[in-house]
This record gives sequence, structure tokens and C-alpha cells, in this order.
Amino acid sequence: MPVDWTRLVAPPTTALVVSECQRDVVGDLARLPQLAEAARPAILHIATLAEAAHSAGVQVVHAAAYVRRDGKGANSNTRISAGLRRRALEAEAAGSDRPDPEDACAVVPEIGVDPSDIRIVRIHGMSPMADTGLDSVLRNLRVTTVVVTGVSLNIAVPNLVMDAVNHGYEVVVPTDAVAGTPPEYGRAMLENTIGYLAYLTTTKELIGRWAPPA
Repeated sequence: MPVDWTRLVAPPTTALVVSECQRDVVGDLARLPQLAEAARPAILHIATLAEAAHSAGVQVVHAAAYVRRDGKGANSNTRISAGLRRRALEAEAAGSDRPDPEDACAVVPEIGVDPSDIRIVRIHGMSPMADTGLDSVLRNLRVTTVVVTGVSLNIAVPNLVMDAVNHGYEVVVPTDAVAGTPPEYGRAMLENTIGYLAYLTTTKELIGRWAPPA
């Protein structure tokens, strides 16, 4: 059955969720440089999508991961979180300044935050939706479709897609507005996992669907 894109991404019931496009993930303070490099093209597409979303009346939500300076409340039960914490402590012991946590989780300037945007910050977990309040916020906005963008296709994006599907949302993923590392793994994740759960599209196609009729 053909996809009814007009209904699926109708602006009043659609939200563009931007996952972890923050300075300490994909920006100038990136703790994972390889991911930041892989995400550069996607960041430009997300910026374009956010601008189009604002024009079309689509709600934009920024989902950020926040780590307190003392690490309280943050994960210590995953290899990646433990490794990043250890690296930060080693850098501090060597005399390097650690960025302010608010600066670290700020949205990268290429995308920016519009006054109409909503920003949701979590201090625990691998998912932008689980126990973050995102689900409740989207339901209060009468959202039924979530457009997932951002990073990474390794962890946060699959979590967000699966949580959104499990909470009853329809999910759309512009494949050029998400990124993972290595890039070939990201492509495999889109083709072999996310493509079975979400509707795949591109930035250009989605913007065309949000554009008012001529």
C-alpha cells in the first residue's frame, strides 16, 4: 500500500526531533571526534530541515544529553559512559580544563535553537525518549509522527526510533540527516533495522512534502 505522506508528515501532528546535536557530541567540544566528523553532512541537512519545519509549523524538539561535572546521575553501567568518564578525569588530572556542562550540551550553532523550539535534557540513559518526558510533551502537542534526526545511528537514534514506535508513534527518518560511525555501519543500520520500523526519506523529499501547494 502506498504511503500517504500528506497525512504522515502533516505539520500539525508532526515533530522534528533532533538527537544529541550538541557541542560535546558533534561540535567544537566533541568527545568522539570520529562521530563528529561523520556527522558533518547530516548537521547541515538538519539545519535545513529545522528551518523548513519552522516555516511549515512543525514543532522542533532538541533532545540533549547532559553530564554534571561531578557525574552524579549519569550512566556508569555502559562501556561508552565509563570510558568517557575515565577520559574526562584523566584530562582533568593532566591539567586540561573541562567544559561547563551547560556549554557542552548546547545545540551546535549550525542548527541553533529557535524561540519556538522545545529543548529536553536528560542526565541518564541511552534514549532521548525513555524517562525523559519527551513522550508526554509530544502527546500534549497532539503529535502522532516523529521525524528522527541527529546522532548516533550506533546508540541514541535506534533507541529513539524503537521507543517512539513502541509508544505508538509513526516514525520518519531522513537518511541524510542521521549519522553513525563508521559510516558503513550507519548505512547498514538504516537498511537492516530502522528501515523495518520507520519510513525512510531524504531531507529534500521531506521539505517538499512540507512546502505549501503552489
